[in-house]
Amino acid sequence: MTIQQDNIAATQKLFAAFGAADIPGILEYVNDDITIEFYGPPTIPYAGHYQGRGEARGFFETVLSSVEINQFEPQEMLADADKVIVTGHLNLKAISTGGIIDSDFVHVITMSGNKWSRFRDFMDTSVAVAAFTL
Repeated sequence: MTIQQDNIAATQKLFAAFGAADIPGILEYVNDDITIEFYGPPTIPYAGHYQGRGEARGFFETVLSSVEINQFEPQEMLADADKVIVTGHLNLKAISTGGIIDSDFVHVITMSGNKWSRFRDFMDTSVAVAAFTL
């Protein structure tokens, strides 16, 4: 396999672990010094900047405890050098309010050593804000 194929395979495994709410499985595919950037206001419980494996654990735990996953569907994964770009669609239920988060997303992932070293999430945060403020 090429490096790009390996990076896509690692990303698919991390997504599978996310869908299974398997935090240890997720953390197998992140570097110790990972940076996570989830853009949006504090109304979204998991929005913010996270640095390192411990904060990454907290990020994924917060996401998984804040929403129920109705749909998390990566539709396309493109890899070039150390980047994996994922486009897809999600439909989540905010546990605190019952509001629905329905949005396309783009994930920009930087890989190092076949693990995530930087994760950036782009979606329509206005629907997440609405879902968490019902």
